[in-house]
Amino acid sequence: MVDLAEIQAAYYMVAATGVLVAAIYYVYNMRISQKNQQLALKTQELSLKAQQQNIETRQAQLFMGIYQAFYSPAFQENDRILINKELRNLDDYRQMYKNKKTWTAFMIWYAYYEGIGVLVREKLVDIRLVAELMSGPVRWFWERYRPMVLECRRELGFPRMMIEVEYLYNSLNEYAASHPELQVATPKV
Repeated sequence: MVDLAEIQAAYYMVAATGVLVAAIYYVYNMRISQKNQQLALKTQELSLKAQQQNIETRQAQLFMGIYQAFYSPAFQENDRILINKELRNLDDYRQMYKNKKTWTAFMIWYAYYEGIGVLVREKLVDIRLVAELMSGPVRWFWERYRPMVLECRRELGFPRMMIEVEYLYNSLNEYAASHPELQVATPKV
């Protein structure tokens, strides 16, 4: 006959084996869970990397569209109109307004640089791209027309006149100062 102590010992062994199996199962599930979390993190990192590359590609495409417009025949014609046009004060600004060709050329460049300034401010275009490809013309435009713009802001009550051009100019100067290897020079006005 089986002794009660042996039955009790067998029962404890079965119970202990059950606890051991449960512990092993728990540890096994925890390791699988950790591996899944690591895999999810790696997948998320790869996804973020892909998104960043996508953003950079879109920025480059956007900027190349801007750059192509910059060298279009229409823009170059407007550049030739403005190259010798002096605008130093409000009177010059009003005189320019009377000449449709000069006014149109000025407004096209003004709006163009304003747009780039907004894109840089909103971080849709990297200032590095602007600095490397068109810093000279941007700086020339602002330095040439700054006195007139500042007077127009005061006298016409238009404090935002060319504010994004000024922002773009200041951003270019900051970038150029922190990247002397670019050798960004200011064109003679």
